[in-house]
Amino acid sequence: MHKLAVRGGAGDIIQPKVGTRPQDNLYLAVNSEWLEKAVIPSDRSRISSFDGIDLNVEKHLMEDFAAFADGKKDLPDVPNFAKAVELYKLARDFEKRNADGAAPVKADLVLLESLSDFADFNEKAADLAKAAFTLPFDFAVDADMKNTKVNVVSFTDPDIFLPDTKTYETEGAKDLLAILEKQSVNLLKLAGVAEDQAKEYAADALKFDARLAKVVKSSEEWADYPASYNPYSLADFEAKFKSFDIKKFLLNALGEEPEKLIVLDPRFLDNFESLVNEETFDEIKGWMLVKFINGAASALSQEFREAAFPFSQALSGQPELSSGDKQAYHLANGLFSEVVGVYYGQTYFGADAKADVLDMIQRMLNVYEDRIRNNDWLSQATKDKAIVKLRALILKVGYPDKIEDIYNRLQVTPASEGGSLFSNLRAAAILKREYNLEKLHKPVDRTVWLMPGNLVNACYDPQRNDLTFPAAILQAPFYDLKQDRASNFGGIGVVIAHEISHAFDNNGAQFDELGNMVNWWTDEDYAEFKKRTQAEIELFNGIEYGPVVLNGKQIVSENIADQGGLTAAVQAAKDEGDDMKKLFENFARVWANKQLTESIKTLVAIDVHAPGPERANVQSQCQDEFYEAFDVKPGDGMWLDPEKRVHIW
Repeated sequence: MHKLAVRGGAGDIIQPKVGTRPQDNLYLAVNSEWLEKAVIPSDRSRISSFDGIDLNVEKHLMEDFAAFADGKKDLPDVPNFAKAVELYKLARDFEKRNADGAAPVKADLVLLESLSDFADFNEKAADLAKAAFTLPFDFAVDADMKNTKVNVVSFTDPDIFLPDTKTYETEGAKDLLAILEKQSVNLLKLAGVAEDQAKEYAADALKFDARLAKVVKSSEEWADYPASYNPYSLADFEAKFKSFDIKKFLLNALGEEPEKLIVLDPRFLDNFESLVNEETFDEIKGWMLVKFINGAASALSQEFREAAFPFSQALSGQPELSSGDKQAYHLANGLFSEVVGVYYGQTYFGADAKADVLDMIQRMLNVYEDRIRNNDWLSQATKDKAIVKLRALILKVGYPDKIEDIYNRLQVTPASEGGSLFSNLRAAAILKREYNLEKLHKPVDRTVWLMPGNLVNACYDPQRNDLTFPAAILQAPFYDLKQDRASNFGGIGVVIAHEISHAFDNNGAQFDELGNMVNWWTDEDYAEFKKRTQAEIELFNGIEYGPVVLNGKQIVSENIADQGGLTAAVQAAKDEGDDMKKLFENFARVWANKQLTESIKTLVAIDVHAPGPERANVQSQCQDEFYEAFDVKPGDGMWLDPEKRVHIW
């Protein structure tokens, strides 16, 4: 007797059960043997198909960086790559990092500690922003959602200490904050702050963080991307500030008072006065110091690195701190991501694979257009607009032909010239801030890539209406020139169509072919789309996954993209007469995931994606072809009644 059918299949989807039938739990049928054998690396909090590829990429690039740094390999002909290697050398030199101790951060600490009162903070806030210190608010420049040819200034809230506002409501919140408080006191003491003073700073920091947590947006709210577009005139914006001198700040930090600003979180702006004022100054100062020292620690000595690990460990469950060599690679890769991505793409991504993937993208675009034309719930007017948007998509595959100008401007001062790892990272942060603000009066650069070539991921950018498929994801199990077409459709085919579907998810659907936030739907069609979106929310909402319960609203955009991606891949495979079993099996295989409990709690609190195992099973349950391929019947664990299956794209 099989268990009653449920969303996500029968049984505990996290625990392996070899011998499970695909009719009862597709994910466990495909992945149980892997789950039993898989070992989570001691310096990670999970292992998955994505992580498996990432570990391989990491291994190759770590070996290459070491060889370049040791002079065993000639530097590649990639612009700015020598700078990445120089930063790697600084990061790898723990003899110098340990000898320097807290010296690299002393000047910055003195600057923050010298803030005497709120008037002093008001006077110096702009200089602190230009020096890339974390303030209790933030400004940035990005494309205007309603006119993506131009850039505009946005105003937003700062990051809170815990992963999400809802994390503060959980049983473990108090313990997590206690770990952070103790860690922050230890780090400040290591940096030379007296213990009593360090304790006072940390206590004040937590008080201010508690204020913020009651006001700032939750992950669920941030998931509604268009809701962050709230234009304010300069006069209306400045009227929200009383104690803080926003006029002086804008003139000094931005060099001007912009006519229009986009407020990403109006509730934060409405509460700004109660958060940032003379009475909260001590809390703000403590919060800035705690933010600074926790952010700086990883660029200092091994003692600082270890002292800064407990909070991260509590959030992720990761048993061990990563090695110094691994950190050195990740720091170099982090700062010079696009440069390293171009090197990776040129070295490890073949022209044949790129041509084949481009061919598959075109096939998926054709399938998508066909599905839109034959859609039974859209009017012809909306279909025509959707196809215009589909055909306007810009494709970015492998790695960029041109490296963004920021990398030409970044410089690395070697140890021989007085540079430290921290000083170089600080200088880079300041330069990146300047570079961002300079965009304000420049046209939007649509050639910029959002992801580097060595990242195991893919994305859709609604404001540029482009698709990015980095070289690193274009390998097994997602894609392999040597594996059968059905498996490729179940892997990279779904990924491609998933990203296409983001152009038509609950967020992307509100942008046109130029990336402007414009309504191109008829009222009737959009009402039906919202109804189907709600069905997708309800499909996932409340599903238990290990220690957590899924929030359907938070993850709906990715679930719509999964639904559209799998449906289009199934259609493409059907058109070619491919083996549907192989498609669904590889679709389940790419979501193989083994994760520590602490990491599950943290990730699900903030992630806009459903956990991989649930993506594999629940989306398969909504495909009629899945039932045909595996002869799934009522009473089987994977059976979902036809009226409960969600169909959008």
